[in-house]
Amino acid sequence: MSLDSSIIKAANGDSPYWMAVLHGLGDSMEGYRWMPDQMRLPWLNYLLINAPDPYFTGYSWFDIEGDREPGICRSRDLLFQTLDTFRSQESVSADHLFVFGFSQGCVMTLETGFRYPHQLAGCIGVSGFIHRADALVADQSSHAKQQRFLMTHGTQDPLIPSGPVKDQMGLLQRQGFNFKWQEYPKEHTIYGEVELQCFREFLENSKVDIEP
Repeated sequence: MSLDSSIIKAANGDSPYWMAVLHGLGDSMEGYRWMPDQMRLPWLNYLLINAPDPYFTGYSWFDIEGDREPGICRSRDLLFQTLDTFRSQESVSADHLFVFGFSQGCVMTLETGFRYPHQLAGCIGVSGFIHRADALVADQSSHAKQQRFLMTHGTQDPLIPSGPVKDQMGLLQRQGFNFKWQEYPKEHTIYGEVELQCFREFLENSKVDIEP
């Protein structure tokens, strides 16, 4: 089973680079159709993906109350199936595929970056957290320490305070994982053009490192 998804092709139609976009709780792929125009990266194709479970007017990757583990594991399996099917159908190399996620989507992005069995181009996680960092480290793929991660967060986030997340990132950095951490004076949102430029720089720099 694959998750519902939608493709937005790059202005440079023959570009091999893609970014899978994972929304937050209660949102959907429709909430990210603005991204190609605002990111202004003509070489980047987009794969927008819906989480599996309905949640009010949108979707959810996992339950926010109680035990998160079953939902995260199920969504991770479905997401991996979706990425595998997409890559096969579109002939996309894993090392040309970025993954971006906001809030719950950030959690799933980190799950993917650590556990997906193929090296990705890079992972961007925004305003989220790591679910069970010890388990991620224990179950990491053979590519996890070569994976590029950008994590951004708001110092004024009322839903997911930045302090504990920053501590998680520091712990993983000390264990040799390639995390870049960036904070902004924002709440639970994307900090406009300033943060978009941070995304652009990460994507562009990663692309330069990938290309021969």
